[in-house]
Amino acid sequence: MIDNKLQEILPFVKQPARYTGSEINSIKKNYADISASVLLAFPDLYEIGTSHLGIQILYNILNKKEEIAAERVFAPDIDMAKFLRQKKLLLSSLETGRFLKDFDIIGFSLLYELNYTNVLLMLDLAGIPFFARERKNIFPLIIGGGPCASNPEPIADFFDAFAIGDGEETILAMTDTLIRFKKEGGKDKKSLLYEWSKIEGVYIPSFFKADYKDGFCKLTPEYSHHKRIKRAVISDFDNAVFPEAPIIPYGKPIHDRLKIEVARGCGAGCRFCSAGMIYRPVREKSLKTISELSAKSAASTGYEELSLLSLSIGDYGCLNSLIQQTVNFFAPQKVAVSLPSMRAGSLTPEMMNLIKKIRKTGFTIAPEAGSQRLRNVINKNINYEQIENTVLNAFGLGWQLIKLYFMIGLPTETDEDIFELIKLVKRIKAVLKEKKYNRGNINVSVSNFVPKAHTPFQWEPQLSISEVKRRLNIIKENLNIRGVRVKWHDPQAGVLEGLFSRGDRRLSRLLVSAYKNGCIFDGWSEYFDFTLWKKALEQTGIEPDSYIYRQLKTEDPLYWDHIDTRVDKKFLIKELNNAFAQKTTPSCKDHKCSECGVCDFEKIAPEIFTDCAEDLKEKKTADKSAKPVYEKYSLLFSKKDNAKFFGHLEMAKIFLRALKRGKIPLKFSSGFHPMPKVSFEDSLPLGMESEAETMNITVLDKIAPQEIIENLNKELPIGLFVYDFKEYKQSVRADEEIYEVILKEEIFEELILLNFQKLDSLIIKKTNHKGKYKEIDLKKVIKEINLKKDNQLRLVLSAYSGARPSLILKEMFGLSEDIIKLAKIIKKRS
Repeated sequence: MIDNKLQEILPFVKQPARYTGSEINSIKKNYADISASVLLAFPDLYEIGTSHLGIQILYNILNKKEEIAAERVFAPDIDMAKFLRQKKLLLSSLETGRFLKDFDIIGFSLLYELNYTNVLLMLDLAGIPFFARERKNIFPLIIGGGPCASNPEPIADFFDAFAIGDGEETILAMTDTLIRFKKEGGKDKKSLLYEWSKIEGVYIPSFFKADYKDGFCKLTPEYSHHKRIKRAVISDFDNAVFPEAPIIPYGKPIHDRLKIEVARGCGAGCRFCSAGMIYRPVREKSLKTISELSAKSAASTGYEELSLLSLSIGDYGCLNSLIQQTVNFFAPQKVAVSLPSMRAGSLTPEMMNLIKKIRKTGFTIAPEAGSQRLRNVINKNINYEQIENTVLNAFGLGWQLIKLYFMIGLPTETDEDIFELIKLVKRIKAVLKEKKYNRGNINVSVSNFVPKAHTPFQWEPQLSISEVKRRLNIIKENLNIRGVRVKWHDPQAGVLEGLFSRGDRRLSRLLVSAYKNGCIFDGWSEYFDFTLWKKALEQTGIEPDSYIYRQLKTEDPLYWDHIDTRVDKKFLIKELNNAFAQKTTPSCKDHKCSECGVCDFEKIAPEIFTDCAEDLKEKKTADKSAKPVYEKYSLLFSKKDNAKFFGHLEMAKIFLRALKRGKIPLKFSSGFHPMPKVSFEDSLPLGMESEAETMNITVLDKIAPQEIIENLNKELPIGLFVYDFKEYKQSVRADEEIYEVILKEEIFEELILLNFQKLDSLIIKKTNHKGKYKEIDLKKVIKEINLKKDNQLRLVLSAYSGARPSLILKEMFGLSEDIIKLAKIIKKRS
């Protein structure tokens, strides 16, 4: 539901569809029946946030409860934020347009430190004070969760509570307590927070007093039961609730595919990796559960690609069977199967050949370090031969691009390790050339090491910006070769990441100062401005060096010591010592327990499935001896209201997925990348409505046209509607197109029309996006033009002329771009 004032903004912003909130599988509830409302907030753009699986999981869990309404909000892009301020509009939820301040809980997903200023942006646009102590009303309560909550101190002053660890059970316990509090007539925020503090995994920052002495922030707990906050862990991961009908985002989400989490946690024990420590132990879903989720989710979404997610997918116990059953099941449906970053050696040629059956998706390997010595230091248990063999297998099976991830600035790293990195890439490139894989390309991605809380390297210093740049330059200069592309993380952004990774509560005022200086979307290179951050550091008097570059002692108190991730500090110290001794620790998944302290082997233990019997059965394909019979139809549809904000490619994708969800048997092209036989007669400009669009489809003759229409309309979002069909002809597009134009506030000058009638010709120049122009005679293009009202115009234009009503309004009537964008332009039926 979009406010009328917000509706007036949408024509002026980039990708307006992301603000409409009418996606397939989104949920809108009647607040008259609701006891608690939760807004899931993601402090980055819609395209990033909708790709985050955690939001989908929590959205699904909360909305399964009849008495709870869960909605979503994402950080508006800079242009939308500007308009909201200009129009004095408050930021609102996607589903119902409800103001943020009207929710009981606003829960921020905290995945990246450089998103912190976006949290302030969203609170600011919502009219909500930044600091928890300044929010006098009970609601909304601001909570945070996600990997950054493992050290929440830099942002603790902004939040009422944090959920530490797995959020599925924690959020339900918090909302149950909230509902009980409201029913009992609770009036005191602190009493509710006190009840929350009894829930495992919930941290209440205000229950700790911060004292600053000798340059250190000491936290003193107010309550004895709330001294250390133990991370919440889902023990029965196989039966954990998972969305079977995830929301299908509009536009271009960065991960535009179906995502199935096959395992959580990682036993590899890479010593720099926060996720590998804070998500322990390894917990897998069974093949049966994965198969059921995959089949149901694919049917409810219509995605063309399925991604099997895990921190280390290559270590999944039944990986061979998982890939076999998934590929065999989805191949007939033309659904690709992809895997995230792979550990070298974990994918056999047989597995890779299975994935190749459908479509080659990206292939990524993360060696992390160039030398074997440094890989031993960080506990990356792979060798060069495994890396090379995996790359050769990939190219041998037809992949033409491999991504290699490296990290520089790791503890004990020297220039020799940097040159070993270069040598590794060159060696792989030489082997590819030797094997005649001349088209094989390598993308090398380089990030700089940032010490993270609760890892063995949490005590280690970070490299200075100048030193990171020096090492980067060595890599860039030496890998400036054909077929190799080097990308890198901004060292200045890495400094800020390190600052907030090991920071304390004093940094909250730095964040506010930076935000007021204009720092937002710091994770985006086009918006990141380090000079504004340096200004904020000067304004607040904060010395970053003591947070970033200082070598900490293992006996030093740490700002995050009160957060108990269940990983024993003694284990982290042991692993730190092993690193300096270049001694590796095998994965606890495949070897004996590494005694990290997480598992009690009663409630919490590794969850590994050894029954690898395949569960998904390959769908029966049609008898190939019988040649299928196809029919081709032209479907007539309208595109109105907020659907006018779908770009053409976006709309095409919406239709293709709706056709798949509607079980309409399309014909596909042959070849390695089979595509459905679907086409559109016209490509409407963004913002134009239509009652007269045509889509051509080729289907098996067993389905009747009326059934196609009924099934399709059930799956289309509001604004798209198929109303009729025709037998396909070479082109059903009419020679003329009828438009109606209604101006919002202005009127048309009748004199312009009268003068136009007297002209023999009216030549204008139309420029395309490449800067080329062509001349158009509007007298030949405009077949009919007349006023229905002072602000309403009827136009009949010659089809295929390249002229649209907006061009007429601009060139003939001299209307401004803003007036044209606010006008209602509808393509009418003949």
